[in-house]
Amino acid sequence: MPKMKSHRSARKTFGVTATGKLKRRKMNRRHILTSKTTKRKRRLRKPGLVSKADSKKIKMLLL
Repeated sequence: MPKMKSHRSARKTFGVTATGKLKRRKMNRRHILTSKTTKRKRRLRKPGLVSKADSKKIKMLLL
């Protein structure tokens, strides 16, 4: 049987931390940034973590 391939878009979108949790980018930082406060934009820079409910599905894509 051939090797399993990882889902390429998931590989580019998500990262894994040292403890095994999944990192993701936060939403609302693509466009219309003039109406958002500087404080809000600064908080959106930092990565967020994937919820426990979704992490199992995403880890399967990253195999």
